[in-house]
Amino acid sequence: MSEGENVGNEHEVIIVGSGPAGWTAAIYTARAGLSPLVLAGALDAGGALMTTTEVENFPGWPEGIMGPELMEKLQEQAEKFGAQVLYEDAVRLELDGAIKLVATEDEEYRARTLILALGSEYKKLGVPGEAEFSGKGVSYCATCDGFFFKDQEIAIVGGGDSAATEALFLARFGSTVHLIHRRGQLRASKVMVDRLLAEPKIQIHWNSKVAELRGENELTAAVLEDTVSGGQRELPVSGLFVAIGHEPRSAVVGEQLELDANGYIVVDEPSTRTSIPGVFAAGDVVDHTYRQAITAAGSGCRAALDAQAYLEATTS
Repeated sequence: MSEGENVGNEHEVIIVGSGPAGWTAAIYTARAGLSPLVLAGALDAGGALMTTTEVENFPGWPEGIMGPELMEKLQEQAEKFGAQVLYEDAVRLELDGAIKLVATEDEEYRARTLILALGSEYKKLGVPGEAEFSGKGVSYCATCDGFFFKDQEIAIVGGGDSAATEALFLARFGSTVHLIHRRGQLRASKVMVDRLLAEPKIQIHWNSKVAELRGENELTAAVLEDTVSGGQRELPVSGLFVAIGHEPRSAVVGEQLELDANGYIVVDEPSTRTSIPGVFAAGDVVDHTYRQAITAAGSGCRAALDAQAYLEATTS
């Protein structure tokens, strides 16, 4: 939709956020004739896949597809069926009552149903070189990008079950997988630790943290700092995966919705209903476990069907 085009302020469905969940919800609600308004975000429309290189595990793309291109095609499909898209951020939500309010910096919109596809973001290391080499050796998703580092030296940062699982996955591809952990003992479960220790390709660097990432056009080395002595050493790697957790982007809902201890929106599984009638949530803002494009798209479909059923049930 062109900038400034009048979309109106009253809607049956507003979808907050884009990415696979948001665009899929838009496709389904648009095909149902609900003319959804998508607030795709001012700077991060398309979600995490906009910073992903080649996606080879999304069904229907046997040759692979670049993350931004996949999001562009999903958006194109949603708009084809009548979804309206604004590149704005929701800065305030008012969820009580039959009509929900979504405020941006410049405007207020109202809808009978909301689908929250707010996503999550990977926790960052916050070290020099991390942003520079993101997508050029630095990745936050082993299942997305591990294949591209076949027979190369790979590092992964973390100490929990997720890091252990991804290290074992990366061992299928890398010549050596360097697991970097800031303490002298992993937080991962015993069974995962045993598997790590039994894998000859995995080398654990205890009491170590990444201080800096180096390279020219692509990553070539990580500078490790000993958390006990403070000494530093350079570890030559062409890939570095960060597995220190995720943060759901649920701050905008404040205390209006039920959240779990980690800030993820709680839904009434297997539905996408939240603690407030007429408000549904999908994608990574709900998903602790899988965080894949295809599972996010599936939950966006469910949210759209749930919203449609709610509208039909509450129409007088």
